[in-house]
Amino acid sequence: MGCGKRSLTTAAVALVCAVTVLSAPGMAYASPSAPTPTPAPTPPSGTTPKSAADLEEVREKLEKLYHEAAVATDAYNAAEEKTEKQSTQLVGLAREIVKGQAKLDRLQDRAGAAARAQYRGGGLPPDARLWLSDNPQQYLDGAGRVRQGEHATKGMLAEMTRTQKDLAQYTKDASAQWRRLEANRKAKAAAKKKIKQRIATAEKLESQLAAEEKERLAKLEEDAAHAAQTAWLSSGVLADINGKASPQGRKAVQYATAQIGKMYEWGAEGPKTYDCSGLTSQAWAAAGLGIPRTSQEQWRQLTHVDVRSMRPGDLVIYFGDASHVGMYIGDGAIVHAPRPGRSVTIAGAGSMPILGVVRPDK
Repeated sequence: MGCGKRSLTTAAVALVCAVTVLSAPGMAYASPSAPTPTPAPTPPSGTTPKSAADLEEVREKLEKLYHEAAVATDAYNAAEEKTEKQSTQLVGLAREIVKGQAKLDRLQDRAGAAARAQYRGGGLPPDARLWLSDNPQQYLDGAGRVRQGEHATKGMLAEMTRTQKDLAQYTKDASAQWRRLEANRKAKAAAKKKIKQRIATAEKLESQLAAEEKERLAKLEEDAAHAAQTAWLSSGVLADINGKASPQGRKAVQYATAQIGKMYEWGAEGPKTYDCSGLTSQAWAAAGLGIPRTSQEQWRQLTHVDVRSMRPGDLVIYFGDASHVGMYIGDGAIVHAPRPGRSVTIAGAGSMPILGVVRPDK
């Protein structure tokens, strides 16, 4: 039993230490750093400027790359959130194992003492000890105490059994939690690798453009967003959107708009940089309401409302995979953190494909 006690306690302490390492700054919860941009090479003299069709192809490629990076960012953020919860749960389980082992040690010591006492008073059957006793009443009193002790011993043994079962279950749960923690660590690493690859590819593609071509590309992006917003407004949707912000909604909008100009950084939740869902989740936290960290979970867990019923503070979810989110601020506009290389800004609510609208405060 001593060896078993030591191994359980050692395992629990090891779990606490391991989780502490996983949650140390710079490990599980460190804000990821944006990849170092590739320096823009000087275009060779005599290079033929790209045609409008070529630049449109570049724009579409960039849009695809940054969208894939956004999807991977949501996966990274989800794994990060799960890792934090699982680390906390694992530490709790490890502490329960240590406490349970200490309790079992005490029960075993008490059981040993009771067994030794019974051994010292045993030997003859009860009726023989009664006849041989110099004081029968004293014997009977003692026998009553012995019966009480036997009942207490049975209760103690039952408690030992329960404690042993609890320890076995805690250990099983801790092992399962550790496996889930490791799986999420791998998911985070895979998502991080994909994000960096997509951003690096996009930056390399942009770096190959001349300054004049970059200006034309930016104009193409603006035109595409303006066309989408115009089409959305032409449906007459804005005439029906007249909801007033709730008190919490106003606070969330005030927080989000105060971040305008701060750079996008994947995995970031402020206060200096944000990704799209980092901005919206922190804005609502500032308003006193915790909401899911990722745009996909915001879409899945929060109350859905019709686009025509949205009000300032509501979250507009974009693309079929819910990979982007902005906050509606009124007058057909949102505030959002667009993508790497861009800062928090105001944009048309219809400038991207709308999946739906969710309301944090119902």
